[in-house]
Amino acid sequence: MLSFTEENYLKTLIQISLKENANGESGTNELAENLGVKPSTVNDMLKKLREKKLIDYEKYGKIKLTPSGYKTGMYILRKHRLWETFLYNKLNFSWDEVHPIAEQLEHIQSDALIDKLDQFLGYPEFDPHGDIIPNAKGEMKYKFNNVLSMLNENEICQMVAVKDNSAEFLKYVMSVGLGINNIIKIHSKNAYDGMMKIEVNEAIYNVSKQFTDNIYIVCENCLNSKKCHANCKKPVI
Repeated sequence: MLSFTEENYLKTLIQISLKENANGESGTNELAENLGVKPSTVNDMLKKLREKKLIDYEKYGKIKLTPSGYKTGMYILRKHRLWETFLYNKLNFSWDEVHPIAEQLEHIQSDALIDKLDQFLGYPEFDPHGDIIPNAKGEMKYKFNNVLSMLNENEICQMVAVKDNSAEFLKYVMSVGLGINNIIKIHSKNAYDGMMKIEVNEAIYNVSKQFTDNIYIVCENCLNSKKCHANCKKPVI
């Protein structure tokens, strides 16, 4: 049986490996930054995970999950996102409150419970943040590819997920009237710093590039079932 810390490492490695252009690999410094620990601490844990044949790793090299490590990490991610969905949909926690609670619940060791939870929730595909929930086989159908900052003046899109799941960012998203599936119209985009003036529910907001870089969207072509010029959604390989 894995420790909670080992499970957290595997889940974080999964999340990093799923990022665009990650090629299924992670770096030591990136892993340390995501976990909020020192690189030396990461190195000690990587040795343990390698001994358990959950990762392939050589010092100063890239970290890659083994098939066993990938399966385990994806299952932990699945549990986390199902618990977030339960907390949000059934217990009325806000989307900025569910993450730390799900961090505790994801370590429950009961396959039967997770299967019942999935069934109880109606087999959801997305969590409250728009993140895709892996199915029982550890598969994801697709991932979102485009962020709001990629679009231009007068374009229309739909918010489908957030890249930054921190409570601070989620509260900021709510403060500008945005939520999952909201339609966004871009009124203007500053060529110098990327600042945008956007319309959400008939209200106008000025938002920074740091903000728009963290909002996943699908474009108007996707909304109208037309050929997407920007490849908003793509299969996960």
